[in-house]
Amino acid sequence: MCGRYAITLPPDAMRSLFAYREQPNFPPRYNIAPTQPVPVVRLHDGSRQFMLMRWGFLPGWVKDPRDFPLVINIRSESAATKPSFRAALTRRRCLMPADAFYEWHRLGQGRQAENRAYMFRRPDRGLFAFAALWETWHSPDGSEIDTVALVNGPANGLMAAIHERCPVIIAPRDFDCWLDPMADAKDTAHLLRPPPDDLLEMVRIGNAVNKVAHDGPEVQEPFDPATAEAPKAAAVTARGKPTARARDDGQGSLF
Repeated sequence: MCGRYAITLPPDAMRSLFAYREQPNFPPRYNIAPTQPVPVVRLHDGSRQFMLMRWGFLPGWVKDPRDFPLVINIRSESAATKPSFRAALTRRRCLMPADAFYEWHRLGQGRQAENRAYMFRRPDRGLFAFAALWETWHSPDGSEIDTVALVNGPANGLMAAIHERCPVIIAPRDFDCWLDPMADAKDTAHLLRPPPDDLLEMVRIGNAVNKVAHDGPEVQEPFDPATAEAPKAAAVTARGKPTARARDDGQGSLF
């Protein structure tokens, strides 16, 4: 899965690749997190449109978002069959621009476990696009929220060493096919595949990315053993046993 990513290149670069009409004023972001507004490119009235959406997909039938799990990733294998995502896969496909994303590799067990952060980016530092699905959620008071989640699938060879899942990345030559609302989900199924192993490079980075408040270039600094903090022991209960940490993979309970 992908729970943090970055867009640091200027608006001109995004407009050049995605060919939308608007000129967005989206500042550099080094540590984009779930529930925040994120740039999305979709097809609207026959043209590509840039807009901001909440990162966290909400199906139309949800009554109260507070009672619904946070869905930031949608599994490609089940999107076509799950009622929550089936309509969006058919008619509301979009792209999420990015120039890096982050993943963590957990080493060890219990109190001695260590989470190492890695950054994935193109070797030329260029932009790429996550496959994503969007939905407009209507609240009881009549307001609307545009929401989005990226699509993921089995990890490619590069990512498999640290995580079993990987975002689906749409190549520029396939943008039109993915965005076309008239294309059937069967016509786009071939795009839901792991990215080529040589598309991205993997860089181990420091712990700055762990805190959402850190949103500057320091987040992407390569790991420096001289300044790294030692792994912290797990919290201990009054009975002397490590406390359990709830698992949240950002994909909700719909899978």
